[in-house]
Amino acid sequence: MNPAASPERPALLQRIASLLHRGASAEARTLAADAQRQFPADAELARLHAMALMQLGQREEARRLLLQAEAAAPDHVDLQRDLAAIALDEGDREAAVRRLRQALQRAPEHPALLHDLGQLLLGLGEHDKAHAAFALALHHAPREPGLYLGLAAAELERGQVAQAAVQVGEALRHAPRLAAAHALHGHVLQAQGRFEDAADAYLRAAREAPQEPQHPLLAGQMLDESGRLEDAAEAYARAHALDPASGSALSQLLFARRRLCDWRGLGDLAEALRRAVADRRTGIAPFPFLAEDADAGTQRRCAAVFADAVERRMEPLRRQLDFRYAPAAPDAAMKVGFVSNGFGEHPIGLLTVALFEALARDGVLDLHLFATVPDDGGLTRRRLAAAATVHEGAGLDPAQLAGRIHAAGIEVLFDLRGYGAGANADLFELCPAPVQVNWLAYPSTSGAPWMDYVLADPVVLPVTLRDGFSEKVLRLPRCFQPNDPGRVTAPAPSREACGLPARGVVFACFNNSYKINPAMFARFMAILQAVPGSVLWLQGGPGQADERLRRAAATAQVAPARLAFLPRLPHADYLARYAHVDLFLDTLPYNAHTTAVDALWSGCPLLTCAGRTLAGRVAASLLHHLGLPELVAANEDDYVETAIALGSDPGALATLRDHLLRLREDHPLFDMRGFAVDFRRAVQAIGARQRIGRPPIDLDF
Repeated sequence: MNPAASPERPALLQRIASLLHRGASAEARTLAADAQRQFPADAELARLHAMALMQLGQREEARRLLLQAEAAAPDHVDLQRDLAAIALDEGDREAAVRRLRQALQRAPEHPALLHDLGQLLLGLGEHDKAHAAFALALHHAPREPGLYLGLAAAELERGQVAQAAVQVGEALRHAPRLAAAHALHGHVLQAQGRFEDAADAYLRAAREAPQEPQHPLLAGQMLDESGRLEDAAEAYARAHALDPASGSALSQLLFARRRLCDWRGLGDLAEALRRAVADRRTGIAPFPFLAEDADAGTQRRCAAVFADAVERRMEPLRRQLDFRYAPAAPDAAMKVGFVSNGFGEHPIGLLTVALFEALARDGVLDLHLFATVPDDGGLTRRRLAAAATVHEGAGLDPAQLAGRIHAAGIEVLFDLRGYGAGANADLFELCPAPVQVNWLAYPSTSGAPWMDYVLADPVVLPVTLRDGFSEKVLRLPRCFQPNDPGRVTAPAPSREACGLPARGVVFACFNNSYKINPAMFARFMAILQAVPGSVLWLQGGPGQADERLRRAAATAQVAPARLAFLPRLPHADYLARYAHVDLFLDTLPYNAHTTAVDALWSGCPLLTCAGRTLAGRVAASLLHHLGLPELVAANEDDYVETAIALGSDPGALATLRDHLLRLREDHPLFDMRGFAVDFRRAVQAIGARQRIGRPPIDLDF
């Protein structure tokens, strides 16, 4: 009897398919195996049996069954799709593409085959070919919403955001409750910079598919981007509850709560994150992990797992671009590039502008700045543009920006963003320059094979931390962090105008709120309790962070009124407030960086404690190079005792302030001409090694 004609067959196939859909793989395998003895030549039955085996992890047996079925039914489209899926699951995208193209020779207009081919081509970075596959499929299945979504995804990758919006609209017209369509609508709105609208689209997707954790996670990221951090934290919490194994949801939730000073369950979340990093779980963002109590080796593990995911995603595009580097003439000025989203009134711009001006006066290096955000029209951006060639890169995708960097002939390229907001990992993975350097904005290792060097100094990156870095290490003889000795400070307002009492010691910590953890806050409270009449001045945080800190102070038996909060101010006005600060209290495990040098330049003494990572040693480096090691506490207890002693000794604080104000006149820490000389020597050394074909090595200058 023909198996296809058996009256039992349709019900049997439907039952097996239903079991597979419910995840009852073992039951489906048993039923399919029994049925195959009854219908040994049934290709569809063999395919379903193979799918059950695949779900149970028995890939080789599944492949054997599928190949046997293919020999009997070479025109069976779903068999070809499943064999392509196995090849894709094994990481062989090219083999999957070949199989689908062979199947299309038999069924050249089959929409499902064209859809699968389009998805694979997207993954290979062949966006135009993917677009063509989806368009042809739609011609034959014009009511299929999944094909509109595929076409929209291809349009997004091609930079055609408006066309992507049109295709998503068509998908929603045919399937208004399709969660995937609302999610892709969110991607389109995100690409348009409409972050709140994107959040709404992701939340709509979450309502349509309430068990899918990715939708609230993406909504949280857009709410975060929109400044609605309290709402973002709730969305992250939903994503984490739906998928506790998600490294991304866990790390985003923990970082949101740290920024909000919402310490509910913080210890358990932090411990879970450390375990996830130890297990090399994917999706954990390296930048938020810098705020966790971890050593440099653990930070490297976190970054390496993240970098590996970036590399696997971008590798097809990198192979397509296949950048080659033309040899520079021996006497040609070395072209040095810097990529950042901070070339303006931003910590990166404020730290580097005087250095670039000094390098421009030196005239030895050919400087190029690649700005990934629009010109903010501020003074810092104008100064940067006068010192270097600025390339506007806002709105360019990684491949487009990489092409411009490569076309400019950049020999040494610095990443001044790392894994923070506006990260450039996708760009640097494409290797648009032959030598790439991690510096300044991301104070840890990239863990990435595409990053050749990290620029540091002997204090922030001592020999004891060397194994925590994947890059070769360049150590400057001075603090690795430049600054602008030409800062402009506004006149200081009165203490009362700042919300401070007329009398009493003012301790301050203007670090970001995520750097103030419960243990650090407890030290602050112990200091306030021991110095009568003192107050703690903090940078205002997002959402309800300030109110939470007031409540935490009350719990620690400190009057909430002894906490003052500084709003976000223009830089000159912010600097003016240091006139009223007697002692800056630094944080662990993540120090003040830009804020630390602002305080010291303003004459404000700073107390720190050297941590066990680069992020926790920057303030120690600044104080070491200033010749003030006594302000680097030996441990946390010494930190509290020193703060109390200084807070109780107005004469000592006045002496330190006077000393710091004198140092800024001619101290090497504020000498950007000298910094430029050391920096140029380092760049020339690594660039020269590349020109003569020598590999990167550790170098101390």
